[in-house]
Amino acid sequence: MFCGRHLLAARLRRADLDAASGAVEEIARIVAQVRRQWPRVRILLRADSGFARDDLMAWCEANGVDFLFALARNQRLVCEIATELDRVAAKSRRTSRPERRFKSFMWTTRKSWSCRRRVVAKAEWTQGQANPRFVVTSLRRDACKAKYLYEKLYARGEMENRIKECQLDLYADRTSAATMRANQLRLWFHSMAYVLICALRRIGLHDTDFAQATCGTIRLKLLKIGALVRISVRRIKIAMASACPAAQVWRRAAIRLKIAAIARASPA
Repeated sequence: MFCGRHLLAARLRRADLDAASGAVEEIARIVAQVRRQWPRVRILLRADSGFARDDLMAWCEANGVDFLFALARNQRLVCEIATELDRVAAKSRRTSRPERRFKSFMWTTRKSWSCRRRVVAKAEWTQGQANPRFVVTSLRRDACKAKYLYEKLYARGEMENRIKECQLDLYADRTSAATMRANQLRLWFHSMAYVLICALRRIGLHDTDFAQATCGTIRLKLLKIGALVRISVRRIKIAMASACPAAQVWRRAAIRLKIAAIARASPA
């Protein structure tokens, strides 16, 4: 779970459980911590269709947390936007370009949901075929229009990038130990590596070429380099090759981290 680039939680679940198993307890814990620091902050929870479960949505509704979840499509949902799909198909054939329309409606499942909820649908025709998509949300129609909600609020590209940084750049998907507890511990180690690199990027690299770099780029170009380290009683000396392209950035980041550490340790 992320808030922007900030990692809030990393928890494994067993593969034989539902995708959202344990989500309510984890969300409740984190929301309580956030509200202790910022009691009046507005919280919007975004997730894919694996988390569009009635117990999680009901908890959000009861605790003043807005949600915006993808919703797995089915025949009933597609029938709700049949007219919109016909219109975008006809327009796409005329223009030879992808076309899309949005529709907002109240909907509920036949058994699993406890109440009707707002669903926003994207009726899209692209590459000669229909591509309908759906999200379910607590956000009211008068507060957020369908097109803006789907294209702006639900856009999950950055969130997916953070997950990829953890899994691909920092190898958080290496959970091949024999026990669940060992794998969870390994995931926490990888998560701590992500937190440390984010701190390095935020404090030491904020006005350098690495200010917006991914964890993988920072690891390979700034940290994974050869150097000679000499440790004495009073100091640690790090000698880099004169041709090292990141030497000046490395030096600047080291000084900034030291200043930040001293400022944090000093009494207010």
